[in-house]
Amino acid sequence: MSSPIIPDDELHVTYILASGPGGQNVNKVATAAQLRFDARNSPTLSGRVKHRLAEVAGSRMTADGVIVLTARRFRSQTRNREDAVARLQDMITQASAVQAYRVPTRPSRTQRKKRMDNKQHRSRVKQGRSGRYTD
Repeated sequence: MSSPIIPDDELHVTYILASGPGGQNVNKVATAAQLRFDARNSPTLSGRVKHRLAEVAGSRMTADGVIVLTARRFRSQTRNREDAVARLQDMITQASAVQAYRVPTRPSRTQRKKRMDNKQHRSRVKQGRSGRYTD
């Protein structure tokens, strides 16, 4: 299943001052992008994806279901915005992936017998090391 595409009108991007590369320009121009996405109230996502997205987002999701991502890797607003949107899309893709159901299995009779024989063998080896032989 492919992940749903989030329309731009559901994303709220603000720009903040960023530390890092930029020289003296870093103190004057707000280049870091802070993306907010209201996942809980998004009509684009299904209920299962919203639930999994809360697990995937972890501390990046607020108590009222808004995912906040801050991107400051690049020196331009445009690239930081694209980076934040790409990171959100990766999270949604990860949340929309269906996990495989694990079928629990039991060890076979042969495996159980082999395990018990090995335990008896180890027990005999250890008993052989006991203090029977004293000088």
